[in-house]
Amino acid sequence: MNTLWLVNGQTTGVDPADRGLAYGDGLFETMAASDGRIRWLDLHLDRLEEGCRRLEIPAPSRSLVTREIEGCCPRNGRVVVKLIVTRGPGARGYPPPEPATPTRVLAISQWPDYPDSYYRDGIGMRTCKLRLGENPALAGIKHLCRLEQVLAQLELRGQAVQQGLMLDASGCVAQGTSSNIFIARGGELATPSLTRCGIKGVMRRVALDTARRLGVRAEERDVVPAELTEADEVFVTNALFGIWPVTQLDGRCLAVGPTTERLMRELGYGNA
Repeated sequence: MNTLWLVNGQTTGVDPADRGLAYGDGLFETMAASDGRIRWLDLHLDRLEEGCRRLEIPAPSRSLVTREIEGCCPRNGRVVVKLIVTRGPGARGYPPPEPATPTRVLAISQWPDYPDSYYRDGIGMRTCKLRLGENPALAGIKHLCRLEQVLAQLELRGQAVQQGLMLDASGCVAQGTSSNIFIARGGELATPSLTRCGIKGVMRRVALDTARRLGVRAEERDVVPAELTEADEVFVTNALFGIWPVTQLDGRCLAVGPTTERLMRELGYGNA
């Protein structure tokens, strides 16, 4: 399918003076739609609104966004829905316009063809050389400034891995190149707290909430690289693919363990 693009609800282009183009002054959400419905739409909009609050960008109406998405998604099959909100056009220079006139961009595109083996047999990861810069003011939100992830993906070219492992400037584990990471040891889960950098993914939140509901201790805290070598299980999460077990990490082999399988089964991913 061809990608459908709408700018403020219209099939038109983005103003060249938009601050999203010039400065990455905005946020985005990437969502999975099935048969016309977004999974965990409220959680995506919660995060979008939190990001808008922190960047002082007026958030779009939930009802408007919901109507627009549901009106454009096909009623059959799966698609990827991306929503971008920028501060809108402005004059040259960093000072933001007051008041802002936000731009809303909606894209609906073809679903990626994820192999069944990624769920059944797991994926490979490799630690990236690039370190994520630390900025608590931007930590957790899905802002448009993603050049670090682009550079990390460049590192992975030609590598037989599906995700890169990214550390922060302090040397702690942060996330995957397009995912959040969890470790399991002794039946307990941990994931990086992401108070200095990184994105607090919607699927990360779902996995934490689901694990706790199932009686699994799950904490958000600093995770050091040595813990990955001691972990019984490692898995990554993302709102599109859900949960992938990690079975190769920097050459080390890991099993698809019971905690990962339980979460996958509970949330309906793969053949677990």
